[in-house]
Amino acid sequence: MSGAADSPGRQDDAALGSRRIRIALAVSGAAVIAFGGLYLAGRLTAGDGIPRGTQVAGVDIGGLSTAQARERLTKEKGADWSAPLSLRAGDRTAEVSPAAAGLTVDVPATVDRAGTNSGNPFSVIGSLFTDSDGRQVDPVVEVDEGKTRAALEKTAKDVDRKPRDGSITFRDGEAKAVKARTGQRLDEDGGAEALRDAYPVADDRPVTLPVERSRPDVSQAEVVRAMDEFARPAMSAPVTLTTGAERITVSPETLGRHLSLKAEKTQKAEKTQKSEKSEKPGGSADPAGAQQAAATDDGMRLVPKLDGRKLLADPAFADQLARAAGTPQEARLDVQGDQVVVASDGQEGRSVSAKDLHKAVMPLLTGKGEADRTGAVATRAVKPKLTAESVEDLGIKEVMSSFTVNFPAAPYRTTNIGRAAELIDGSLVMPGETWSFNKTVGERTKANGFVDGTMILDGKYQEAAGGGVSSVATTVFNAVFFAGVKPVEYGAHSFYIERYPEGREATVAWGSLDQSFQNDSGHAMYIRATATDTSVTVTFLGTRKYDNVEAEKGPRTNIKQPAKHEVKGDKCEPQTPYEGFDVSVDRVFQNDGAEVRRETFNTHYTPRDEITCVDK
Repeated sequence: MSGAADSPGRQDDAALGSRRIRIALAVSGAAVIAFGGLYLAGRLTAGDGIPRGTQVAGVDIGGLSTAQARERLTKEKGADWSAPLSLRAGDRTAEVSPAAAGLTVDVPATVDRAGTNSGNPFSVIGSLFTDSDGRQVDPVVEVDEGKTRAALEKTAKDVDRKPRDGSITFRDGEAKAVKARTGQRLDEDGGAEALRDAYPVADDRPVTLPVERSRPDVSQAEVVRAMDEFARPAMSAPVTLTTGAERITVSPETLGRHLSLKAEKTQKAEKTQKSEKSEKPGGSADPAGAQQAAATDDGMRLVPKLDGRKLLADPAFADQLARAAGTPQEARLDVQGDQVVVASDGQEGRSVSAKDLHKAVMPLLTGKGEADRTGAVATRAVKPKLTAESVEDLGIKEVMSSFTVNFPAAPYRTTNIGRAAELIDGSLVMPGETWSFNKTVGERTKANGFVDGTMILDGKYQEAAGGGVSSVATTVFNAVFFAGVKPVEYGAHSFYIERYPEGREATVAWGSLDQSFQNDSGHAMYIRATATDTSVTVTFLGTRKYDNVEAEKGPRTNIKQPAKHEVKGDKCEPQTPYEGFDVSVDRVFQNDGAEVRRETFNTHYTPRDEITCVDK
């Protein structure tokens, strides 16, 4: 009924709710009072400093004020936190100072982290219930990324290295192994993270920096295999080749000069690589596959190679082969009056090809006993190009030219000029071929039969092997000139030497200046070279291309006077002065008494300075 008083039930509910609110307020008040009491007790216990039992890196700073805690940490840990860090990256070790690596401990921030002076009620109350030995606070570390990167880049210079393939070489009759080496590269991103995680270091163990490894193509396992299976057996003893009843002994030293072990990819490795590319999108390498390949050693294989061509040319082998198999001998020609005569006929010989030599030698290299290291080598009959019958067919019928150079007698000249003439004599130059002084005579060394003598070096006379050989070069040049064939390479002396014809002389230098010509006569040519103690003569036999070849020399021009020098030292060679000048010489070609062609040779001579040798 509207306006009626509340029912008894509603009044009871209201009273009950009121009582509950009063109880809750009483409880909350008590809790607040208790919380406040605990907070007050915590503040009274800890004061404004560090909670008791607090440790930083093993240093107890509990109960200290902020200033005291900073002082203690700096005193007890400052040296440790600034001491050089030991680093390990792969198989390399290094050191770096934390400051250089951009790593420092912020002591004030660390103490702030450990302390309760912030007044946080929960931290203050929690300090009342903290175990005195259980509160550990980590140092606050400041990181300068720029310095960290710079330090790691510097460390990488000592850590990084390319992989090195294992290899084997042969020297002085022994096999020498070069150990394979795994490559490594410092992972600078991972290294920066490792430094941050490890600092400050709690013990003496080095900080391990991650590296990326790269295996060599030729592994150490392959080096060991090749040494055991081929290299050591190959150098263990000589091998013997037989041709008929003759025997040729090839020493380990000789073999080693022409043996090698070349890295070649195995079929298994090729299949592994193809499989890895097909399994990974974009052809990227599969690390698991790479590890498997490394474990099974599916890399490059060292394969034996023998250079049969160079072995054939090696004097230690060639001389024996010539005696055993017999090299072909070309006919020797001479001149009687105006006639070309055969002094001795050519003789057939036998030769060994580089392919047959390789085929004979390789199986013997791994033999253990003398019988297993002895085998036959195939030879082939070789006829000489020049015989009594072929002389006329080759067109060698007359003297094309002949020239003689005279020189003062000297023991070194007799030896060197005589040796050069000996090596040139009997040269057969076929139509279109180019003949080379340096190739025919070889390097002027003691092993090749030459001795030290006087020659021009750097514009003055000096002692050097082969001195005097330019007399032979000049003689050849004039034989070429008057034979009317084509000069290819030649060069005059730097200054003029009076015994040579002006503008028609030449010198040679091993490795830098040759004296060569091309046989453009249309027929074969034969070279005779003879020498005495005071002269050398070179004669070209063949068929004349021109009836006559003459020289017309022009006047000296651009004349310059020499200077004077005094030189100290035991190696000084006195030198008489002579002017420098330019000169031109025409080569005039004639047929039927008339000029048909003319070419000019221009030569520049520097002054020959006067050199007087004086005491030291």
